Amino acid sequence: MIITSKELMEKYRNYKNPKVKIKREIDDGKYFKLIRGVYEDNLNVEGYLLANIIESPSYLSFEYALSKYGLIPERVLHYTSATTLKKHNKIVNNVFGYYFYTDIPLQVWRYGINRVKEGNYVYLIAIPEKALCDLLYKETPLTSIKQLKKLLFEDLRIDEDLFYELDKEKIISICDLYRKKNLNLLKKMLMKEENDE
Repeated sequence: MIITSKELMEKYRNYKNPKVKIKREIDDGKYFKLIRGVYEDNLNVEGYLLANIIESPSYLSFEYALSKYGLIPERVLHYTSATTLKKHNKIVNNVFGYYFYTDIPLQVWRYGINRVKEGNYVYLIAIPEKALCDLLYKETPLTSIKQLKKLLFEDLRIDEDLFYELDKEKIISICDLYRKKNLNLLKKMLMKEENDE
């Protein structure tokens, strides 16, 4: 369960020195620091459940979400999230894992995010189409559809069959919001393939 410094001060308010008591509890492994002033009391909590709490607002996306959906073969061992806080590539490391936060344009923030409840925790995660667009947003700009296909299916090793099962209309509508070359190429590629069918 998540607990804040303020809540701990209230919990131990009857102690002569609540701050010393809290420090002792942390040192004894009763509470585990997520970020300054925020703790978790269960060491066995899955790290992805804490990503939105460590940096808010944020939602799981990029490689982590694509791996979770099976679109990329590798299991991603760190938690990648999108934020709008303009902090560019913020990294947080704690006992639950490594958390990477990358900012995205504010105008795309509210599209394509699922709110998931798991036990007592709630987290936000991009739908597969949005996670793909987020990932292409942060990649170095490409100049051709050929380069884009190489990036998607060779470099990133995205499962081609699963890629073509994604909702093309959703991807195209999300692409328009980024105003970025890679997303324009993705839209162009999908529309060209649709016309060729």
